[in-house]
Amino acid sequence: MTATEGNELGGGDSILEPLSFPELAAGGTSSPSLLQHPSDELLVCLFCSDSVPLLQKDVLFRHLLLDHKLVIADVRLIANLPRYLVYWKGRFLEQPVTDFCSVIKTNSTGPVDKQEDYFLLCDVLPEDRVLREKLQQQRLEEVLEQQQKERDDCHFHRLCLFCSEEFTGNRASLLNHMARDHSFSIGLPDNIVYCNEFLDTLQHKLDSLQCLYCEKIFRDKTTLKDHMRKKAHRRINANNHEYDRFYVINYLELGKTWEEVQSEDDRELVDGEDDDWSDWRAHPVSAVCLFCDHQSETMEQIYKHMKDSHGFDLQELKTEKNLKFYQQVKLVNFIRRQIHQSRCYGCQVKFDSRADMLDHIISEGHVMKLPQMSTWDQPQYYFPTYENDALLCTLSEDEGDETCQSEDIPVIAEDISNLRALKQNSILNQLVKDKDSRRKDDG
Repeated sequence: MTATEGNELGGGDSILEPLSFPELAAGGTSSPSLLQHPSDELLVCLFCSDSVPLLQKDVLFRHLLLDHKLVIADVRLIANLPRYLVYWKGRFLEQPVTDFCSVIKTNSTGPVDKQEDYFLLCDVLPEDRVLREKLQQQRLEEVLEQQQKERDDCHFHRLCLFCSEEFTGNRASLLNHMARDHSFSIGLPDNIVYCNEFLDTLQHKLDSLQCLYCEKIFRDKTTLKDHMRKKAHRRINANNHEYDRFYVINYLELGKTWEEVQSEDDRELVDGEDDDWSDWRAHPVSAVCLFCDHQSETMEQIYKHMKDSHGFDLQELKTEKNLKFYQQVKLVNFIRRQIHQSRCYGCQVKFDSRADMLDHIISEGHVMKLPQMSTWDQPQYYFPTYENDALLCTLSEDEGDETCQSEDIPVIAEDISNLRALKQNSILNQLVKDKDSRRKDDG
């Protein structure tokens, strides 16, 4: 892929993966991206000869979406992205992409020349799941092999990060010294991998006068040292995922961080014991407002909040515009994306901040103003702007309105072999349910 193509694909408003709501992001519980160290290894396109360096992976994802209509689900959980892409490139040369991917057909009732197929490659497909698990296992084996080499290395040589004492031999002597004499612990030596790189990273931060915990920058080393001592900041920030690749625990299970692994209850269940689910209660809904960070535990509350606080009535728009289910989905994702980009969804004017944009929407009366349907009724808005967007889960057709349920609905390819697994795991769950329901009615 040429530099010019990369710049073209890098522009515009494309959002290739769901965003996180502020409250969710602040918790620091999201999965780390790629644990492997960034390198110059190339990522190949699955359909053509284009390729990009690993560090420019977003350029490739944009290329796959715009030029080849393909989306890869949960990319951040793929242990070795270059190998993953090479594997599927080979498979797509052997068989059609529709043998592997879920297919969304847009504008299915319109003219043939206006229809488009979008493809979703995800681990609902058993072959994809096996590949991801295999890559995860291979990465774990590589990490454990590297860790064993570091355990057996007797040529380790390094100065302490906090004093001038020199250590030669095994890395454990330095790590134990910093924990014992400087109250700075990065964990047990056997839990650390790529130790030299880890220490280089910490040394670089200290040389840059940056606190290792709160990551603030100070004017000189004396001020930094006093700050870390007085504030008890002689530790690393556990929410900084830059450090994840240096801890073996992050390589143990596919898609789980060290926080999730440690929080699990390891007690074994007694065989034959009947679990009592009578007092089970569903976790309350946490729906986020379209316009601000307000959350509500019921959909009635969030709809009331948007109407009372912002003058926005989604139910009224649904009735007025006669919006079908998937049009509602696309409208919500469209509005979320425009607001995220500080753009008025009514007139498409871009602002420097969200606050300025919201003031404009209210002052100009654009809260309930929608652009032409062709602006937001686009296939790209089938995909959520924010992950775990509870607002999308409550959208529905009007009960009894059977005339609208069969029109303009994307369909899943007929050749999907495991619909049961798809229903349980795929983000296209609702699409399949609707299709099965229509088949029963016709029968």
